[in-house]
Amino acid sequence: MSDVAIVELALVDAEKQPLPGLKGPAKNPLLDHPILPTLLRLSWPNVVALSAGTLVVVAETSYIGRLGTESLAAMALVFPFVILTMTMSGGAMGGGVSSAIARALGAGDRERASTLAAHALLIGICFGLAFTLGMLLFGPTLLEALGGRGSVLSQAIGYITIFFGGGVIPWLMNTLAAILRGTGNMKLPSAITLNSVVCQIILGGVLGLGLGPVPQFGMPGVAAGSLIAYSIGTVIMGWYVFSGRARVQPMRKGFRIQRGMFFDILKVGAIACFSPLQSVLTITVFTHMLARYGNEVLAGYGVGARLEFLLTTLAFAVGVASVPMVGMAIGAGRVARARRVAWTAGWISFAVVGVFGTLTAIFPDLWVNLFTRDPGVRAASQQYLATGAPMYAFLGLATAMYFSSQGAAKVLGPVLSQTARLLFVGAGGWWLLSIDATSMSFFKLAAASMVLLGVLSALSVLLTRWAPKAGPVPEVRSALS
Repeated sequence: MSDVAIVELALVDAEKQPLPGLKGPAKNPLLDHPILPTLLRLSWPNVVALSAGTLVVVAETSYIGRLGTESLAAMALVFPFVILTMTMSGGAMGGGVSSAIARALGAGDRERASTLAAHALLIGICFGLAFTLGMLLFGPTLLEALGGRGSVLSQAIGYITIFFGGGVIPWLMNTLAAILRGTGNMKLPSAITLNSVVCQIILGGVLGLGLGPVPQFGMPGVAAGSLIAYSIGTVIMGWYVFSGRARVQPMRKGFRIQRGMFFDILKVGAIACFSPLQSVLTITVFTHMLARYGNEVLAGYGVGARLEFLLTTLAFAVGVASVPMVGMAIGAGRVARARRVAWTAGWISFAVVGVFGTLTAIFPDLWVNLFTRDPGVRAASQQYLATGAPMYAFLGLATAMYFSSQGAAKVLGPVLSQTARLLFVGAGGWWLLSIDATSMSFFKLAAASMVLLGVLSALSVLLTRWAPKAGPVPEVRSALS
């Protein structure tokens, strides 16, 4: 039989009966098992860890609330920048890392996956240093531009000085987690995240409020608690990955920098980074506009926005699980399966986030009572939740579409959807300010922007063509050599 015939036979039978000696990707459960059970199996560790992570949001807001309304307003100012760091490192660039590794494994090229992992860590270090430098130099100016004044501004600056002083730490932690998730290992990153959550709640509370001989450090103490917790998680994950226990170990011996490896990650990750950047810009613009209504409205919106973050982490958990499934399917040339994974993740996210959001809109006090008794803050939070919380379903849909598109290396559509939302909020907010609209009008604007983002993200996946690179899989090449 000729070489050409062998290649043709291997490609035709790749998903059924691989040739002897060939380890076809069809044996990977992420490629062959039913989509819904597999997606749920991969999602549940993420749901547990990220839901526990939202306890940090609740705990931080709760003990920051004990520091006073000004501290709550300060947290509302710094929250977008903290979220930008975590979503860009974990969701955007992290998704690019997971996607590249999953596609390499789907094509059967483990050596490439190991090389990609090493390049991913270099990217994480560089971006972490860039965040540190940028926020320490320009953070105070940005916070002041957002409307921070007096004690609110000084507390916000105290937080970012500590948190972003160690900006490399969350980037390394999330990059290591992305490497593991790209192999289909969701349990270990989730377990370490859960461990970090516990440490963060304890350390942040102790250092922020003070306990026994530990003085009250306020906002800087809360930031320090987060960094210490992330450091512990980074050390544990780094040990596991470099010890050879993971399916992919970052290449060290004979490692050399290759532009192609950077490109494979950055063609997804760099573009994907514009999504959380624009999301944070949207929140930032919105926060700046609301600042004119006073600290009570600003703090009230911050309480409501934290629920938005809490619920979208459920969609985040499902979306992260979809990345290796979609990526491996694309790498193996199974585009139809990749699309089915994407839509399954989308509908799950839409339904789950929508149910919880609607319940909170009906019973807002269940959430608001956790944080404040201030009448003005409570009223603003209740207004925002009643208006915006039912629309969180569309944020869940958009999140799932964003991650699935990362797995397929076709993330431009969801990113442009975020661009449309940013322009919508900016233009709509400018018009509302020009007519001296109430804060309630801004809450309606926020709700409408969520619907716009979800619909456009889904359309982008529907209309974008997904296709793998042509050519035989690596195992076929090695069989012929």
